[in-house]
Amino acid sequence: MDAELNLHLPIEVAVPAVIVCLALGAYMSAAETAITGASAPRMHRLEQQGNKRAALVNKLLDRKDEAVSAVLLGNSVMNILSASLTTAVLTSLFGAAGVVYATIIVGALVVVFAEVMPKTWALLRSDRVALILAPSILVTLMLLGPLARAVAWVSRSFLYLIGVRAPMMNGSEHAELLRGAIEMHGDDKTDEDAPAEKLMLRNVLDLGDRTVGDVMTHRANVVLIDADKPTDSIVTDMLAAPYTRIPLYRGQPDNVVGVVHAKDLFRAVKAAGGPETVKIGDVMTPPWFIPESSILFDQLEAFRARHEHFAIVVDEYGALRGIVTLEDIIEEIVGNIEDEHDAIQHGVILREDGSLICQGTVPVRDLNRAYGWTLPEDVATTIAGVILHEARRIPEVGQVYAFYGFRFEILKREGTRIAELRIVPPVAIQAA
Repeated sequence: MDAELNLHLPIEVAVPAVIVCLALGAYMSAAETAITGASAPRMHRLEQQGNKRAALVNKLLDRKDEAVSAVLLGNSVMNILSASLTTAVLTSLFGAAGVVYATIIVGALVVVFAEVMPKTWALLRSDRVALILAPSILVTLMLLGPLARAVAWVSRSFLYLIGVRAPMMNGSEHAELLRGAIEMHGDDKTDEDAPAEKLMLRNVLDLGDRTVGDVMTHRANVVLIDADKPTDSIVTDMLAAPYTRIPLYRGQPDNVVGVVHAKDLFRAVKAAGGPETVKIGDVMTPPWFIPESSILFDQLEAFRARHEHFAIVVDEYGALRGIVTLEDIIEEIVGNIEDEHDAIQHGVILREDGSLICQGTVPVRDLNRAYGWTLPEDVATTIAGVILHEARRIPEVGQVYAFYGFRFEILKREGTRIAELRIVPPVAIQAA
């Protein structure tokens, strides 16, 4: 019966039918690639801007599995139909040899015109092609959706029988996808040359992994003022300090009783005509205590909610550990924000030979960010702490240690504390 059908199939009907099938197959291939490659964030933004076609694409993305199944089904049907029609015509003309001719001809036409070309076009311009084809893909989905769902159900059933389960993507996997997308941005450059927005986006994601203890100013570097001092002495101390907010304590430094803002104090002194009658308790504000284990992202939200810029960091026993400001968290995103006081307080001098003279209290995190180093940040907060962790002893002045490819020379000690050291990075060591 097939042979009779082949013999009576006019070539003037078969050729246009094959062309139509190839065209529809090409359309299905382009639609499949466009839907799988379209950028959901960009389509969401375009929809917010009023782009109606972007809204259609978003509807398709919400039903991506169903849409892809429908166009794949249509593509397969068109390719099979074009092969069948071509085989029918060629076998009527050349007999059994027509099967070979049909295989070669249809294979070449399908691969080039119905697969490679449309998919390449859609791959290079996924968003644009998705916007162009979205209305017609929705029509295809309405026509072939029920059949595609049935085929997909049968496929999933067989996969289930052989033990294959559809994975559910969790929050951490979404975060990894986002990190991967960020790393691909400017991935042909080093961290030092990477686009600023790449570094900032990476740092934003890191806010959920870092704690206040990683970025706080350690208590050794915190300026504290005794609240029991005469007000004129407090004013003198405030003028000498390079900060606008300073914690006040009574008795011992761990007993922080308030925070004074320089402007509030100076306004009160001016209004009173001098510091003699100003009571510091009327000027200072209550301290805000937070644990050092607070996540940076949560702390940023807390700063916004409380309209605060300054918090006292304490450990699990309530002892003072340091202070953290809104600027400290912002610097984790945008990098160091230098001003005239930061230049004095930084505590690092870069020498001509590539080595650094560094205060022991400088945070490891600051050194890594400033110079692109990879010193461990999980063993200690300060560079002196890293040396103590590795040396397992209190070093003497003049001692030299080699850790992580760096050379550390102890230059000054204050009691048991490493006050100053010389750091020779690997690049300087190799140059020497």
